[in-house]
Amino acid sequence: MKWIQIPLGPLQTNCYLLVNSHKECIIFDPGSQGKELNDYLTEQHLQPLAILLTHAHFDHIGAVDHVKQHWKIPVYLHEIEDEWLSNPTLNGSRRFGEDITADSADHLITEEGELKVGSFSFELFHTPGHSPGSLSYYVKEANAVVAGDTLFAGSIGRTDLFGGSHKALLTSIENKLLTLPEETDVLPGHGQMTSIQQEKAGNPFL
Repeated sequence: MKWIQIPLGPLQTNCYLLVNSHKECIIFDPGSQGKELNDYLTEQHLQPLAILLTHAHFDHIGAVDHVKQHWKIPVYLHEIEDEWLSNPTLNGSRRFGEDITADSADHLITEEGELKVGSFSFELFHTPGHSPGSLSYYVKEANAVVAGDTLFAGSIGRTDLFGGSHKALLTSIENKLLTLPEETDVLPGHGQMTSIQQEKAGNPFL
């Protein structure tokens, strides 16, 4: 099992592909450049099974419909942000002069726990703060967590957007992410990958 990091769009939002030995994959946060992403998947002979969203801000959802329709795969999102997909005010795109939307999610996540998609297994953590429905996906087998915009290398997610809460964000990081094994890789929504150990030791916001 391996990870592929693909920064997409003007904000260089990290899309991640989790790929197994059969070349099946899970797509996390296809934020932009849907055609380019689809072309890459085809060129690499990958077979997507689902799109998992860490949250529904515009820079994480811009290519959702393009990818979903091309591969005919379901989209997963926390129920709190279901309306955000179709609402440019909630997803933040209107604030930046655009109206970016996506169709409703096929599967709305309502609680933490295990999620299985094909041969892939994830432990879901509800990690609000950057947004109220933010999710982090822990893959024990791959020793990594897809953290969205909750935790970054040397930083944390912004909390000045709609539904953000600095207090909730710090609580999510402390009670959910920092309890993972220290060797766990952290795959953030922007920037370089890091680890729980690195952030415990040197993140000035923690």
